[in-house]
Amino acid sequence: MKLNTQQLNDLVTQVRRDILRMVHAVNSGHPGGSLGCAEFFVALYQNLMNRKETFDMNGADEDLFFLSNGHISPVFYSVLARSGYFPVAELATFRKLNSRLQGHPTTHEGLPGIRMASGSLGQGLSVAIGAAQAKKLNNDNHLIYSLHGDGELQEGQNWEAIMYASAKKVDNLIATIDLNGKQIDGTTDEVLHMGSLKAKFEAFDWDVLEIKEGNSLEAIISGMNEAKSKTGKGKPVCVLLYTEMGNGVDYMMHTHAWHGKAPNDEQLAKALEQNAVTLGDY
Repeated sequence: MKLNTQQLNDLVTQVRRDILRMVHAVNSGHPGGSLGCAEFFVALYQNLMNRKETFDMNGADEDLFFLSNGHISPVFYSVLARSGYFPVAELATFRKLNSRLQGHPTTHEGLPGIRMASGSLGQGLSVAIGAAQAKKLNNDNHLIYSLHGDGELQEGQNWEAIMYASAKKVDNLIATIDLNGKQIDGTTDEVLHMGSLKAKFEAFDWDVLEIKEGNSLEAIISGMNEAKSKTGKGKPVCVLLYTEMGNGVDYMMHTHAWHGKAPNDEQLAKALEQNAVTLGDY
């Protein structure tokens, strides 16, 4: 049963708390991008995807998701746990020795919900395309979703994959780009300006949609449903999702400074004050 709007918003707030507490506990991790994508992950797993309650690596007869920018693992782990893939209490092991919740997701730990290792940027689209083509070969009409950072698109392998997907008419794929305009060394324009991503994807013969309010659950659900309606028509679909890095924590927003930095005790307390507990901390 899908959650109502209030339940979705409560889950987003709790996910933010999880992200902040996980990164603070080990003084390590990437809170900025994780916070910026909280609404997207909640919408994806609680509203948009046709997924099974149980997990197996084959993922037959269900929609699949692949995270390419794996450094935002805190948001992924939180939403997976709170969607029932593994115990919420396990979030307390994030980045600790012998934990299944590594800083970047890995498959050898056998963590439910994780289908690819994504520590190295730029590889997720290739994996997603392979999964999408496997669906077609198996006469499985479900969709493949993937998420990529905008700075990650500076990696060349993405563009080979983008070219391949349209050439081979991989039209059961929705690739979302987290467009926050920031990466670890500054803004994406300062590090390596990429021009119009919309024009680039369209030049590679993709169908492109934009979600301007990428931190609005309603806008995400509406935009992604429109993206779903464009699948099966001979072209892969790209969604440009405009988000704010560090969303929900005032001092983490409008800067790249919190891309990969943990808050101290005082900063954590201030951030948690802005995101009151809703579903219970782990």
